[in-house]
Amino acid sequence: QVQLVESGGGLVQPGGSLRLSCAASGSNLANHTMAWYRQAPGKERDMVAIIGSSGSTTYADDVKGRFTISRDNAKQTVSLQMNSLKPGDTAVYYCNAIWTIGSAKYNYWGQGAQVTIAS
Repeated sequence: QVQLVESGGGLVQPGGSLRLSCAASGSNLANHTMAWYRQAPGKERDMVAIIGSSGSTTYADDVKGRFTISRDNAKQTVSLQMNSLKPGDTAVYYCNAIWTIGSAKYNYWGQGAQVTIAS
C-alpha cells in the first residue's frame, strides 16, 4: 500500500516562506515522477512543480523563481520550498507520485496540506 503524507503547511504572511515535505512509504520513490499540485477553493487542482526520476524539474509559470522542488530518494521524501509567498498561493497542496510498470499506470495522492498566505 503506497502512502504519501504531506507536512509543513500553515499560515504565513505575504513575502514569507514555507517548506512542504512529502514522506512516501510502500514504494521506491527513486523510480517515480513526483509532483506538487495545489487546489484553491472553487478552482481546479493545478500542477505546481514536477521532478522526474532523473532530477529534471518543471514549474508552473506563476511559481518559477519562487518555488523549488527537490527529492531525497534515500529518505523517500520530496519537498517544496516556497519563497516570496503571495496571497494567490493560498491553497491545499497535494503530493503526487506517478509511475508505470509495463502497461500498468500508478497514480497516488497525499491527503493535502493547507497553505494560507495572509497578513
